[in-house]
Amino acid sequence: MDSKDKALKAAQLALDKKAEGVIILNISKLSSIADYLLICSAASDRQVQAIANSIEEGLKKKKARPLSMEGIREGHWALIDYGDVIAHIFLEPVREFYNLEGLWPEAPRIELK
Repeated sequence: MDSKDKALKAAQLALDKKAEGVIILNISKLSSIADYLLICSAASDRQVQAIANSIEEGLKKKKARPLSMEGIREGHWALIDYGDVIAHIFLEPVREFYNLEGLWPEAPRIELK
């Protein structure tokens, strides 16, 4: 599974759990941290956890295992790092505060609904 397919699959898994504001940023030419960032919002800490768990389990079925996972227990900002793809699942106020999209305004983006 290439990086773009992994990002798209993670986005679909997030949407399946009713994530809002789902976008994928292609940062491959702008940063060395990853090729794609998935950013989405959730309405509650439990939804953050459900989305994160869905992404982890769904990508595990595709033989993709995360290098690290953080923040899932707290449920405010969960991060799942696959090396080439990093998924960020936020409570909406936390997403607005950190504004990750604003760090890479020139990054090509895929918006999903």
